[in-house]
Amino acid sequence: MRDMAETVVFVHGLYMTGVELGLLRRRVEAAGFATALFHYHSLLRSVDENAMLLADFLKGIEGERLHLVGHSLGGMVILRMFERGVDLPPGRVVFMGSPVRGSLAAKHLRDRGLGFALGRSGPAGLELPQDAQWKAPRELGVIAGTHAFSINPFHAKLPEPHDGVVSVEETRIAGAKDSIELHLAHTTMLFSTRLAEQVSGFLKKGEFVR
Repeated sequence: MRDMAETVVFVHGLYMTGVELGLLRRRVEAAGFATALFHYHSLLRSVDENAMLLADFLKGIEGERLHLVGHSLGGMVILRMFERGVDLPPGRVVFMGSPVRGSLAAKHLRDRGLGFALGRSGPAGLELPQDAQWKAPRELGVIAGTHAFSINPFHAKLPEPHDGVVSVEETRIAGAKDSIELHLAHTTMLFSTRLAEQVSGFLKKGEFVR
């Protein structure tokens, strides 16, 4: 049975719409949560602009507890929102494959004159190294994938382990409550039962399932 007083808001990644999060949302709902999706324009707006829009979106959600789950760029949007300051109900946060320390794959594109493919999320976002720290007054869990696609042109000699797009090192952030590595790839992790169990477990207890 879902607890409508406890809502999980999902934030998708670059190039995505949120449709790819559908199965994960249903599995999190089956674990007892209500869910919602924040859709944003990852190419037409900057990370800062989308962070402000996310804050406005969350103000319209009622409930006693409000959790956030971000995939890839979505985690960076959540991080930037909390860095700017926002008043929200208590809850927890999970990042999945989020390059919070900057993306080597994005830098690879920029250095080859293809930075335009990142839209406005590249400058001051994906392309630059970040000194990532979590200072928000809520627990953060970080999930990193370690299953690389050998034919993926984006990984650009990423340091191992990586998920084909983001290295484990790029997901690390000081101040996180817990972190875990799963042998899953960057996008296909969203369809994994194991990942859904870990997300639900952290949202419930503030730690991943060991």
